[in-house]
Amino acid sequence: MIQNQKLIERFLRYVRINTQSAEDTGLSPSTAAQFDLARLLVRELEAMGAQVDFDDEHCYVYAVIPGEEPAIGFIAHMDTSPAAGGADVKPRFIMNYSGHDRLLDEKMFPELLNHIGEDLIATDGTTLLGADDKAGIAEIMNLAEYLLSHPKEKHRTVAIAFTPDEETGDGTKFFHPERFAAKEAYTVDGGKLGVIEYECFNAAGARADFYGKSVHTGDAKNTMINASSLAMQFASMLPPAEVPEHTEGYEGFYHLDEMEGRVDHAVLRYIIRDHDRIRFEERKEVLRRIAAYMNEMWHQPVVELTIRDQYYNMLDIMKDHMDLVEKAERALASLGVTPRTEPIRGGTDGAALCFRGIPCPNLCTGGYNYHGPYEYASVQEMEKTAELLILLAHGN
Repeated sequence: MIQNQKLIERFLRYVRINTQSAEDTGLSPSTAAQFDLARLLVRELEAMGAQVDFDDEHCYVYAVIPGEEPAIGFIAHMDTSPAAGGADVKPRFIMNYSGHDRLLDEKMFPELLNHIGEDLIATDGTTLLGADDKAGIAEIMNLAEYLLSHPKEKHRTVAIAFTPDEETGDGTKFFHPERFAAKEAYTVDGGKLGVIEYECFNAAGARADFYGKSVHTGDAKNTMINASSLAMQFASMLPPAEVPEHTEGYEGFYHLDEMEGRVDHAVLRYIIRDHDRIRFEERKEVLRRIAAYMNEMWHQPVVELTIRDQYYNMLDIMKDHMDLVEKAERALASLGVTPRTEPIRGGTDGAALCFRGIPCPNLCTGGYNYHGPYEYASVQEMEKTAELLILLAHGN
C-alpha cells in the first residue's frame, strides 16, 4: 500500500520527461531536453516557497530552504543514461510483488527476492525507467515540500542542487560552489535502502581512433589497411577478464562502451575504472602502450588515443569527514534500517565535489538495475529514503 502518494506522483511525472544525456555533443548540457525537467523543478520549488537560483545557461537548479546553521546540502542529477532509451518511458506498477513478473526474473536478479510483498515500479521493457536519478530528485523535492509546509519545525538550512550530464561525467563541469549554500552535502544517487557510499572508482574515458586505407578489395594486397581490423586487434590485447561482467567489489576494469567502424576509420570508446589510484594510472598506461606498439608495428600513426580523467576516489577526501557517514548511519538505524557501507562501482557528482571543497557521500534511493530496461524502484524503499532525508535535515 503506497503511503506517500505525492512522492510517487512526483517520481512518475519526472520519469516521463526524456532527459537522456549524450556523449561528445560538445554542448553543456549535452541535450536540450534536460531543460524541460529543470524548468519544471524550478516552477515546483518556487510554488513551494523555496529560494531558487536557476542557471539557465548550463541547466543547474540551485535552491535554499532557510533554517539553522550549518547548512546541509542534497544533490541529484536530472539526466538519464545514454546506455538505453530514455524517451516515451512507460512506468508500470507491480503491486505486492510475489516473485513472478514477465520482465523481472528473480533467477537473473536474485535481489528481487528481497522485495517480496513490496510495490515496485518497473519499465515496460523498451526503455530504462529513470530512477537513476529521478528517484533521488523526487525524494529531495519531497523533503523541500515537507520543510516548507512545516515552518515551525527547527531544521538546518537546506541547500538543493539538481545537475545535468552526470551520466556523461560532466555533472559538475559548470557547478558553482558559491551558488550552493552548503559546505557539506549528500548526493541522493545510490540504490539499495540502507547503503551509504563514500568511496568510488577513479575514472577516465578513452577514445581510440583507427585510420586505415580503403581501396578496392580486388587490388587490396599490400595496400589496404582495414581500420576496423585494427580496432579488433587493439581490443584483443586488453586482458579479457578485466571487464565489468567478470569483476566485482574493488576490482577495476576496462569497458568497451561503444564502437563504430569502416575500412578507413574506426572508433572504440572505453571507460577505465579502478578504486586504487596507482592501478588506475597503470590501466591508462596499458592503453598507451598498446597504441604505441601498433603504431610502431605499422610504421605509421594508425592509432590515435585520447584519455580524459573524469573523477577520482572520494575516499581521499571523505576519510576526514566521516561524521557525515555516521550521521546517516544513525538516521537509518532510527528508521529500523540496518546501515552498511559499500564501495561504489561507478561514481557520482559527489566524487567530483569532494575535490572542490564539498565533502559529499552518497545515499540510497531505492532504485535498482540502472541503465537498462530491467530497472525498477521499490516504493517502500523510496518512502524510507524520503524519511531519511527529513531526519538528516533536522540534524539527526
